[in-house]
Amino acid sequence: MNVAFIGLGTMGAPMAGHLLKSDCALRVYNRGAARAQQWSERFGAPVSQTVAEAVAEADVVALCLGADEDVRAMVSEHLLAHLKAGVVIVDHSTTSAALARDMSALCDKQQVAFIDAPVSGGQAGAEAGKLTVMAGGREEAFARIEPVLDGYAAKYRLVGESGAGQLAKMVNQVCIAGLLQGLAEGIHLGQSAGLDMEAVLDTISGGAAQSWQMDNRASTMLKGQYDFGFAVDWMRKDLGYVLDEARRQGASLPVTALVDQFYAQVQQLGGGRNDTSSLLRALQSSLKGEQH
Repeated sequence: MNVAFIGLGTMGAPMAGHLLKSDCALRVYNRGAARAQQWSERFGAPVSQTVAEAVAEADVVALCLGADEDVRAMVSEHLLAHLKAGVVIVDHSTTSAALARDMSALCDKQQVAFIDAPVSGGQAGAEAGKLTVMAGGREEAFARIEPVLDGYAAKYRLVGESGAGQLAKMVNQVCIAGLLQGLAEGIHLGQSAGLDMEAVLDTISGGAAQSWQMDNRASTMLKGQYDFGFAVDWMRKDLGYVLDEARRQGASLPVTALVDQFYAQVQQLGGGRNDTSSLLRALQSSLKGEQH
């Protein structure tokens, strides 16, 4: 299988790197020259100079870009002019569900399949090849990309028609945001009361309060370490899609809307590139403000 991978950022770079160890013939492309050079040096493989070169023989094109506008431009302005009929585009970017449906309809006109397949697991999951993929699209197209997903995902599933993958990712982000805010508030309360929070967290992690976030982020939160992982800027972009979709669906998400504003406070503190566990910063900053 000939695979083109476009987008060699924090997530895309290791995902594409894993495909070098698979049975597929891989070509990669990145819009920025610096990241392209970094990927080539890290993995010892060439990078295509143009989109057309990368996708010339592709059976599957994987995208790992930024927001709606990035995917729309790549597909409509660059990709479709160079793809043969029968190609499957699998989009690992996190976008709106409406964008996924638009791209699917656009691709259908040229006999190209489009699968929206956002990922969860963060940078650590991408590096380890243990991501979770939630996908929307047609079953026959999804079946064709499974050998590609095997390269960097521990779990993947088609959850519905076009747009369903992005909707599932929204559910994922809502759950994460709520958990992180609860963890941040718990730590904040314990620290304010003078508790030994390492002991407390070690104890309660064996009970009903346990979560992936507690297991993987609580220790770094205690140390004030946030220079890694999924950035606040990215989470706010994702939550923007979530809240827009909630308004369209008439769904009430009061906690998510509130946590989004707490993330805005972290951005105002200069923490836009901090890991999403930095919600604790907003609480600590508020306490300092009250003390002054």
